[in-house]
Amino acid sequence: MSKRSDSWLRLTHVVASIEADLSKTLQRKHGLGLSDYRALHRLSLSPDLELRMQELAAHLGLNQSSVSRMVERLERSGFTVRDLCPNDKRGVYTVLTDKGRTCLESAQPDYEAALAASLKDHGCEDLLSAAFIKAE
Repeated sequence: MSKRSDSWLRLTHVVASIEADLSKTLQRKHGLGLSDYRALHRLSLSPDLELRMQELAAHLGLNQSSVSRMVERLERSGFTVRDLCPNDKRGVYTVLTDKGRTCLESAQPDYEAALAASLKDHGCEDLLSAAFIKAE
């Protein structure tokens, strides 16, 4: 294997480990999956706190059926509601509720702390800094 392939394999392993750490923290402290948290966060950044289902899927890198199941879970918890698009009755929006925003605000500090700790544990702080410097 090439050095590039070895590095890529190591990077994907580190990302998977960090995501597992984040997932454990969110599940244990807030009963949220990592995709659930990311969906709530993405909705909180959207105009009117809503996105079409296909837009949410694209932002999260998930397929339509996975997002539908996730949104159903979020709705059962009262974190989101679905709304029909007024201009296109086939279009469905997912809307962040006050309860969902409160849950997100409660989970954010734990997410950020777990992310910082995991990045440090895996020696990624310098790697991320270097990546952002190159991107600019």
